[in-house]
Parts: sequence; C-alpha cells; structure tokens
Amino acid sequence: MRLTDLEIFPVAPPPPGWGGRYWLILRLTTDDGITGLGEVYASAVGPRAMAAVIADVFARHMQGTSPENVETMFRRAYSAGFTQRPDPSVMGAFSGLEMACWDILGKARDRPVWALMGGRMNDRLRAYTYLYPEPHHDPNRFWVDAELAAEAASARVAEGWTAVKFDPAGPYTMRGGHMPAMSDITRSADFCAAIRGAVGDRADLLFGTHGQFTPAGAIRLAQAIAPDDPLWFEEPVPPDDFPALGAVARATTIPVATGERLTTKAEFAAALAHGARILQPALGRAGGLWEGKKIAALAEAAGAQIAPHLYAGPVEWAANVHLGVTCPNILMVEAIESPFHDALVSGRPQVEGGFSRRQRPPASASP
Repeated sequence: MRLTDLEIFPVAPPPPGWGGRYWLILRLTTDDGITGLGEVYASAVGPRAMAAVIADVFARHMQGTSPENVETMFRRAYSAGFTQRPDPSVMGAFSGLEMACWDILGKARDRPVWALMGGRMNDRLRAYTYLYPEPHHDPNRFWVDAELAAEAASARVAEGWTAVKFDPAGPYTMRGGHMPAMSDITRSADFCAAIRGAVGDRADLLFGTHGQFTPAGAIRLAQAIAPDDPLWFEEPVPPDDFPALGAVARATTIPVATGERLTTKAEFAAALAHGARILQPALGRAGGLWEGKKIAALAEAAGAQIAPHLYAGPVEWAANVHLGVTCPNILMVEAIESPFHDALVSGRPQVEGGFSRRQRPPASASP
C-alpha cells in the first residue's frame, strides 16, 4: 500500500467564523484506493500559499511511501533543507498529511485510530467550550460585559459542560509582550468573579490569553484573577519565550497552559522544562497524531497533563479525540459545536453532557 494522490480543500467557515478564517482539509489516496482525511491548522500565510507547502511536503517526503511509515516521513520532513528544527509551516503541512495516513490505516484494518495507537484508556473525554454570545446578546458588547459572559456560562453549564473558556484580557498585537492596562486587569477580574458567581463549583474556569503580555504584566494579571481559582492561565507570554513562561509559572498558583502555537516535541519539552503544567497541542500543527502521542508521554513523565487545542475544523477535532482516548494524562479536549461540521464530514465526535464519547467509525472521519 503506497500513497499516490493528494487533494486539498480550502474551507471558509460561515459567519461569524468560529474555528478560524479558513481550514485546509486534505484527502490522501493509496494505490489500492483507500482514502484518508487530514487537516492543517491555520498558518501565517494564506490558504493558496499553504496549499502549495502541503503539496510540496507530500511530493518530496511522502508520495510513494507506505502510510505505515509515519516516523520515517516525519524525519524526512523535519530534516529537510538541513534544518532539523521546528518549523510551523512545514510541520503544519506534515501534520495534516500524517493525520490522513492514520485515517487510511484505520480503514485498511477496520479499526479505530485509537486502537492503533495504544488502545483505549478512556471511554469518554471531558470536553470544554469557549463562551460565545447567546442569540439575544449584543455580539460586540458580549466580549467586554462580564454579566453577559456569566449568562452564557450558566447556559453552557445547564447543558452539561463542566469547563468554560474566555479571554477578556485585551488585544493581541504584533508588538509582542506588553503590560496590560489597568482596565484589562479589572475587566478580567470582573469576568472571573461574575462567571464563578454564576456557575459556582459546577464548572472550571479556563482563562485564555494569546501570548500578549510581559512576564511582569502576566503576573499582575494572574494575581488579580487568582481569587476565583481558574483551572489554567493560557499562553500568558509570547509562545517562544520559555524563560518568561517559567517566570510566570513560578509566580502564580494557577497552572500555566500553552501549546497551540508550538510544534513538535522539541518545543513542548522546553515548555515543560520551564514550568508549563498543561500542554495544548494543536494536532494540525504540532506534528500529527504520532508526535502528539510523544508530546503526551513527555507530559506524563513530567507530571503534567494535555488538553488538545481546537480552533479548527472537524477533522482535527476527531484526531484530538482519538489521541485523547489513548492517553492516561488527558485533562480535557476543546470542542466547537457547529452544524457546519456535519455538512463537511460524517462521523465527527459528539458531545453529550459535557463529555465526548469515543466513536465507532474506524477512522477519524469520512467525507
């Protein structure tokens, strides 16, 4: 069985665009006609340029190879051009292609992908959701109004969710780390207090940022929100500044989470070494399912947990679930519930009562 053909499908989610500006879903076909789906997480370039990178990685490192040889193909892509270092564009392209290889292997053996990666550890996975405006909310006011966020949190908890994420701390900018304004700190504390008051101990609070603060600024922010006991403080400093991450981790009792912008075990190992306690690999960027399994093992050895990130489409969502089923140190998985997913693929994971149950279809998803 050899990989022969590649098709790439750029997809733009409908407004308001939950899950990103675009998704790149791809399909690989083998010489005996078995197909597999993969998904590449959003990159720093547009979809046409990224599609060209995907096609190049496939042609140079994977075409004509057995889909079983994921380790060999990873090493080819990782070492191309004498680099042997994390490259989010190349590894993002490889991640989606590798994901499709596992889909093919599952179909070829009539087994779910999780069964090929260590087997079932978890019958169900705790899932969390981002807080989005309710239908009657002002969509602009929602992001700065703690009471509206608390109302949305109450609605999600009533549906069974036991963890909700929100990020009121101010804008991401191209300038990198900066000190938060006092208004950002006050608004963040207000959001945490209002949501905690609404949900009590029925749900965990997941405090998100986007790497926009200096260590000193992140520490001030952590001190302000700590009284409401968030389960994590996500990406408080720029993702490539691991010493800064360590400074924040040492200064707060809130576990520091990071990973959506990291790729390969090399970067995740550095995050762990500097104090990250919750790793959030985006499997469409981090190196794929096999590399994700290695990242989870690194975390397990360090006494840390994983919570795969999802701001993407249904194929990456399915891959996250298959990985999570196999991992003893899975904390939870991110979910995006959208009827648009059902229009793209069949067999996507379903969330019931705040938990995603493992799916019977043999592979991640089907077109």
